[in-house]
Amino acid sequence: MSVQKPKLNINISSFDLSLNRLGLWLFIISDISFFVALISSRFFVYGVVTPDDINQYLGLGLTILLLTSSLTAYRSEIAAKNQNFEEAQRNLLYTIIMGILFIIGVGFEWNLAFHHESTQPSSPYGTILFTLTGVHAFHVISGILIFVFVYFNNSSSKNNYWKIEASAKWWHLVDLAWVAIYPTLYLIN
Repeated sequence: MSVQKPKLNINISSFDLSLNRLGLWLFIISDISFFVALISSRFFVYGVVTPDDINQYLGLGLTILLLTSSLTAYRSEIAAKNQNFEEAQRNLLYTIIMGILFIIGVGFEWNLAFHHESTQPSSPYGTILFTLTGVHAFHVISGILIFVFVYFNNSSSKNNYWKIEASAKWWHLVDLAWVAIYPTLYLIN
């Protein structure tokens, strides 16, 4: 006599998606904690004074570029949710391009920082500048790589927009971090 086990009516794909989302949010929260620690170190190490050598216009341009890229990442996510994968792909590409331009802009910032005594890596403010922008640039590069992977490996199946959703949420974290870094490095005086 065999006993049949009752079958559970659980939608495994929905369960997996919920676990994926929970894992992503836990990772994002831990990364926010990391950025909070780095940003607070600016005030501990250097106080609230910003050297005059900081290029305010470049910082503002980088901020506008990154916030615009967040809009295209969001548009890609919404397009994928609405099963418009052509528009989703187009907005992914725009986001990738703006991310690359942001990294080029950070390279300009670093080049300028090397030429001023108050912002060189060996100075207290330079240490903060290079650490914050370097860690953030690493996050931007990882976001670009994720978007490139999604761009070339995205399935246009009916309910498979998790890749775009997850990469867009990661990108929003990167943007949120910059929204805190920008005033910390460029505006506080």
